[in-house]
Amino acid sequence: MRDQSELLYMSTCPTVSLDKYIYSEHPKEILGWERLYAIAIGIARGLEYLHHSCNTRIVHFDIKPQNILLDKDFNPKIADFGLAKLCHTKKSKLSMIGARGTIGFIAREVHSRTFGVVSTKSDVYSYGMMLLEMVGGRRNVKSIVAKSSEKYFPDWIYDHFAQDEGLQACDVTREIEEIARKMIIIGLWCI
Repeated sequence: MRDQSELLYMSTCPTVSLDKYIYSEHPKEILGWERLYAIAIGIARGLEYLHHSCNTRIVHFDIKPQNILLDKDFNPKIADFGLAKLCHTKKSKLSMIGARGTIGFIAREVHSRTFGVVSTKSDVYSYGMMLLEMVGGRRNVKSIVAKSSEKYFPDWIYDHFAQDEGLQACDVTREIEEIARKMIIIGLWCI
């Protein structure tokens, strides 16, 4: 169990990144599923603003839990625009020289153009991976794995999702199963 002073710090600090909550020992007890769902919706609204409502379209290229800051009321804010790229609102494709982003969150087309063109959809992919991490409560990339199939986090979460009792592996009870299912389905759609 977490030290009480750490929980107090996390709840009173003006901004704490989302990863501090979702990778904690008992993330769903701290945030709760309803709040986690509200955070996911807030992040989606922020991406929609960056992609469609700004005068200049912004593609972030590094959407991950560490770059989502939560204020004292748990309102999410997208942060760290160091890898972001500005483009004209009329353009849907971006030209890039090198890959940008964090392993585990990079869309395939950013890494290799054989998978398609780079666009705002690259952020949507990263958002989907982040949603799956929020539900699973674990990182999507492990530094040391016994089997290579363990590396691809969506396979792990999909396998648990497909089983009748599988969501319990993600600490999901029957009462909040609908919220978790929505987040998983949206996450899988995004990737």
